[in-house]
Amino acid sequence: MIPIISIVGKSNSGKTTLIEKLIPEFNRRGYRVGTVKHDVHGFEVDREGKDSWRHRKAGAYSTIISSPQQIALIRTMNADTPLDEIRDRFIQDVDIIIAEGYKKGTTPKVEVFRKEVHKEPLCTGEDHLLALVSNQCFDLGVPCLELNDSKGVVDILESTLLTPRTLRNVHLKVNGKHVPLTPFIASFIEGSIRGMVSTLKGCDHLKSIELVITPSKND
Repeated sequence: MIPIISIVGKSNSGKTTLIEKLIPEFNRRGYRVGTVKHDVHGFEVDREGKDSWRHRKAGAYSTIISSPQQIALIRTMNADTPLDEIRDRFIQDVDIIIAEGYKKGTTPKVEVFRKEVHKEPLCTGEDHLLALVSNQCFDLGVPCLELNDSKGVVDILESTLLTPRTLRNVHLKVNGKHVPLTPFIASFIEGSIRGMVSTLKGCDHLKSIELVITPSKND
């Protein structure tokens, strides 16, 4: 199950700024990140007059916008969708999901707090809070980090939410150099290779697999 962390805080506290720093730090460590933005006021993702906008106005329940670079799904919903349902229905190929907002619920949280904007934090240690990111120190029973300490935040999230799953040894070398694999990628490679090899004649009882790909002279 893909872990979820909610970045919470009052208005203008710097939630989006923190997320912009967390994503490249996760990427640097080899993790693939998905994000969810919560907007209680509703939103429009397409401009009036565009084809997808016209599809929706004509009554389409779901509309997908697709291009070689990206894809987007717009779907009619009757109520605010819980984070775990969004994950289970729409997100599959990431190692962690960072949500902006979602103050309520049991999802683990990191709060951003700025003393210039608000008097006191939104959460307490009983609100499933993992850390507070702030320019003022508070004793909430969780680590209190500086606003720019994205590395420290990722250290906490990695140790608490991204504990590697038990896998058979999966190693990857490219040009003779070992490439570190996240649990998601290691599991994907193992499952894909084992599934294909098991269909081959004489490969019914797999104990180990070695795969070497050497580029041809024309590559």
